[in-house]
Amino acid sequence: MKGGGKAGTLYRVRLFRERGFERKKCERCGRWFWTLNRERTTCGDTPCDEYSFIGKPLTRRKLKLEEVERAFLGFFERRGHRVIRRYPVVARWRDDIFLTIASIANFQPWVTSGLVPPPANPLVVSQPSIRLNDIDNVGKSGRHLTLFHMGGHHAFNSRRERIYWNHETVEFCHDFFTEELGVREEELNYVEDFWEGGGNAGEDFEVNAGGLELATLVFMRYEVKGGGYRRLPLRIVDTGYGLERICWVSQGSTSVYEAVFGPFLRELEKRAGIERPPAEVLELHSRVAGLIQVEKGRDLALLREKVAERSGRNKEELDRWLGPLEALYAIADHLRCLAFMLGDGITPSNVREGYLARLVIRRTLRLREEAGLELSLPELMDRALDFLSRPELEERREYILRVVELEERRYRETLERGRRLLERTLSSLPAGSPLPEEKLFEFYDSHGLPPEIVREVGREKGVEVKIPEDFYIRLARKQEVGRKREEEGEKLPRTKLLFYEDPYLREMEAKVLFSRGNEVVLDRTVFYPEGGGQEGDCGFLEGEGKRAEVVRVEKRGEAVVHHLSSNPFRVGERVKGRIDWERRSSLMRHHSATHILLEAARRTLGPHVWQHGAQKRPEGSRLDITHFKRLEPEEVAEIERRANEVILSNLPIRTSFMDRNEAEERYGFVLYQGGVVPGRKLRVVEVEGWNVQACAGTHCRSTGEIGILKILRTERLQDGVERLEFVAGKAAVEEMRRREEERERMARLLGVPKEEVERAVERVVEERKLLQKEVEALRKRLVSLASPALRQRGERIGEFVVVKEEMGEVRTEEMIKLAEEMSKDPYTVVILGSSGRVASLVLAAGEKAVERGVDCGALASLAARELGGGGGGRKNFGQGGGPRVEGLAMAVRKAVEEVRKVLGG
Repeated sequence: MKGGGKAGTLYRVRLFRERGFERKKCERCGRWFWTLNRERTTCGDTPCDEYSFIGKPLTRRKLKLEEVERAFLGFFERRGHRVIRRYPVVARWRDDIFLTIASIANFQPWVTSGLVPPPANPLVVSQPSIRLNDIDNVGKSGRHLTLFHMGGHHAFNSRRERIYWNHETVEFCHDFFTEELGVREEELNYVEDFWEGGGNAGEDFEVNAGGLELATLVFMRYEVKGGGYRRLPLRIVDTGYGLERICWVSQGSTSVYEAVFGPFLRELEKRAGIERPPAEVLELHSRVAGLIQVEKGRDLALLREKVAERSGRNKEELDRWLGPLEALYAIADHLRCLAFMLGDGITPSNVREGYLARLVIRRTLRLREEAGLELSLPELMDRALDFLSRPELEERREYILRVVELEERRYRETLERGRRLLERTLSSLPAGSPLPEEKLFEFYDSHGLPPEIVREVGREKGVEVKIPEDFYIRLARKQEVGRKREEEGEKLPRTKLLFYEDPYLREMEAKVLFSRGNEVVLDRTVFYPEGGGQEGDCGFLEGEGKRAEVVRVEKRGEAVVHHLSSNPFRVGERVKGRIDWERRSSLMRHHSATHILLEAARRTLGPHVWQHGAQKRPEGSRLDITHFKRLEPEEVAEIERRANEVILSNLPIRTSFMDRNEAEERYGFVLYQGGVVPGRKLRVVEVEGWNVQACAGTHCRSTGEIGILKILRTERLQDGVERLEFVAGKAAVEEMRRREEERERMARLLGVPKEEVERAVERVVEERKLLQKEVEALRKRLVSLASPALRQRGERIGEFVVVKEEMGEVRTEEMIKLAEEMSKDPYTVVILGSSGRVASLVLAAGEKAVERGVDCGALASLAARELGGGGGGRKNFGQGGGPRVEGLAMAVRKAVEEVRKVLGG
């Protein structure tokens, strides 16, 4: 559907005709474009054209990024567009992507599908957008960024109302660049193309000047469906102006990084002691990067070669100059990206958007080492926030700094733990074998080890480790896209939802509209279908002397499907239905309690807390929240106290249906705490003065109906996600009664009154500590007594002694202590084995034995194969084990034989 020899109607705009633009075919890429420059033969974009604006700004004056943003928003506001606030960089309103990747993403899918009206029409926004699909190129290409501000002016044309379309869109663009910014109109080139993204598509113009694409004007009119295109109910003007790029061409600087982060970069350079390359080298670097369209690792290698060739300098000199500076460029970009990610409530973790935030954090930490910066990550972020000077980020400064401090500490701990695992894995590879590429990704995902560390340890172990040039891009790609939307299934008749009209309604009469197998669909129902983490209702249907249990209820489109124990009902019959009210009322209490508990967590821990998942059951519930560290007992107590305070206040709980735009305008995206809610209208559940969420579940009329809430336990579900398990209402009362009975049993066991249980337990704990000290002393004594006897039985090989012993069911800790004690003698090698539920091996060697060539880690790995397991370690100490206990004697024998070979026995 790209432009061909003859321009399509959309491309023949009024401005081109009135201003005398010519349509030409680029002699290099073959694309069609419109220009006022009679001499031009290329489209004005890289790699067809070299950057011509470096040192020669295109605008009438140099602009900072914030000045470009003000100029853009002001220009379109004066032309009838309403300026709307930016959306968060985490796409809470969508379930198919995690991060906001463009301004149009704010309106997909609800507005673009015609289901929901736009918040204004026309509108303009400066939207911070994050794309990590080029993260490996950031800092090196001169133009790639992880976060950029997309200036978007949008118009949504319907059959009833035309706002504006292709003619006006191009005129707005042309006037903005020429009148507002002062770009000569001969510099502007409009390239015909076709755009596709986010499930939508349409013809577009790419607007180029000075060799750089500055804007894209998309005329979105298709939905991408099943590999084809289907007309949308709307014709949408979707524009994207690269505000950082406009800032760059206005300054004519050597790279977008210099234009956007200039003063901040000077500070970083000073702290790192970096020698800046000559300006002509930086200028040439960016020009060449544009010409070869740096996208992949091999392009980066080619870039260095080309710059060396054209500058007459050697590659080593360029690496020395440019390597640290490129690292600083990427650090500045990454810090800004992280500030927005964390400021908008992302908690670093190992899943979803949290995974992407952690990826950027850990890449920043590696780049800091490459740049030679000795500042901690919190110190770097503190300076970045000062430079950015954004009010919304300043409000979250304390949280942002706490998170990066904790993440840096975790990174160090991860490296310490992972390095030992890495050494064992690399030692077990066959001699001369490189590390498989999939292992490199496994080390990062499972153990947090960056590829650079793996390569470093690989060099020490003599193992070749090749890092894919697009390593971080591939990591990001795995997590950037969320769930794919389910395709529409079988069309079933619509069911009226009586539980929304009255959640206390227990029974109803209805007509069977659909019956197949054990499934029926009714024209109306009081049965709540499973959804939003709330289990569905149970109960029964009966009619004309027939009866069946309702065992499960689900929603399919507009229909509620009742799954029956058996199905005696036919289409057209009348039935009566009754829900299990005891179950429903408990579910209502737990669902309302979940909203209250979530808000209590946010007010106790901070607004970065978001619901990660929830499950509401009659007997108890769980709430998973994002939080950057383990919950302290005091924090849990405070969350519980606040929640019960709200319950005892008997606040009204109100439900109402609101237009999506109205609800978002009034309450913000905190509405989507419980996840994405589809539809033009949102069902809003408000606990008066406490919490508001879009929610489809059933709720109490007031908080007092919940009765009481008790948090049973918390656990770290995964890094960055905390789970709270709790009970409410009758379930909470039952739990408190059970705990009281346990206390009484403990009192009887301890032989003390109930009131003295805690004091008695404290005494038992103290006594246990004293006994443990005595046991530890006896173990040390045992080691000192056993060492001489074992040494005496050892095998002498020249000046060395090899001690081997199968020790029955002795604990591994004891064997380690014994081996370490005996290997203090520099000429001793110790090989010990134990055979409990699994077999274990411990090996240790003295200093002189290691010098002779003994490698305990390699020996442990070799011997443990007889146990059906694995092993590894250092040269002076190794461990192994496996489930084949019967192979222990052979494992010890094999280790001894290898030691004999090394020591010459």
